[in-house]
Amino acid sequence: MPAEWTEHEGCLMAWPVRPDLWGDTLDEVQHEYAAVARAIAGFEPVTMVAPPGHGGAARARCGEGVTVVELPTDDSWFRDSAPIFVLDPDGRRAGVDFRFNAWGRKHHPWDADDRIGALLLEHLGTPAIRSEMILEGGAITVDGEGTLITTEQCLLHPNRNPDLTREDIEAELKARLGVTKVIWLPYGGALDTETDGHVDGVCAFVAPGKVVVQLPADPAHPDHARMRANRAVLEHSTDAHGRPFEIVDLPQAAFVEVDGREVEVGYLNFYLANGGVVVPVADHPEDAGALAVLEAACPGRKVVGVRSRVIAYGGGGIHCITQQIPAARA
Repeated sequence: MPAEWTEHEGCLMAWPVRPDLWGDTLDEVQHEYAAVARAIAGFEPVTMVAPPGHGGAARARCGEGVTVVELPTDDSWFRDSAPIFVLDPDGRRAGVDFRFNAWGRKHHPWDADDRIGALLLEHLGTPAIRSEMILEGGAITVDGEGTLITTEQCLLHPNRNPDLTREDIEAELKARLGVTKVIWLPYGGALDTETDGHVDGVCAFVAPGKVVVQLPADPAHPDHARMRANRAVLEHSTDAHGRPFEIVDLPQAAFVEVDGREVEVGYLNFYLANGGVVVPVADHPEDAGALAVLEAACPGRKVVGVRSRVIAYGGGGIHCITQQIPAARA
């Protein structure tokens, strides 16, 4: 699996239409998804997948710079339900189609999202590699050089693969994604009850040997101690090539109210586009500091903040709603 910072052929997204998730915020979240798609389209091509009958609305919102196709979906979190793309030693691209069960059977139905990986690969003309293991893309971050980081909180949760041991899960990650070393952080976010602690809320590779970690500065933050425990694991780990990690701390946290509920907009849940970093922002005083940290961590890339308050209300961020298609090298 190539690192996210390598060249992309494009980005996949899915149009949000699920009324039981978004309720009265549906119109606003569609506005946010469209804004994210347009921001990414400034760096690389974007394909927005809309359920049948919703393509026209998606086109109207996203504009001419975003390609819209209609395929059946249940939800709109393509980091987790879309295929994970890999390259073979000759640079030819394939897609790994892991099983999907709506983050431990939390949202019914999910059968269309379990099938969307195969449909997307057929649509793209990309060979499919099927895995029977349940895995969401937000549960992993890779450096493209053999190292994968994940959380015990998510991948060892019994609502995903209860019949698989830690060793079984690690073996499947190595077999399907071409990694040679798996680093297990103990914690995802304490408030992340939707995904049970995806790693893209706590840690992200931004270069070989270099990771950005969420490290809330406020001692009252529910993850203050937990993220320091994660950081300690990274401090005492090396990557697949034996290199110690350069760790960049992201101390900012933004809590906002959406539809009467307090939610945290996670700055770490960014997307690395071709030449850019597209970051969730909250119209909050902490936005500027978080963007500055990421500008320093990703030199040579243009950092763009996109309002993502309602996306956070739904349980995620910009990384959660995107999936990169790495450029083939064959």
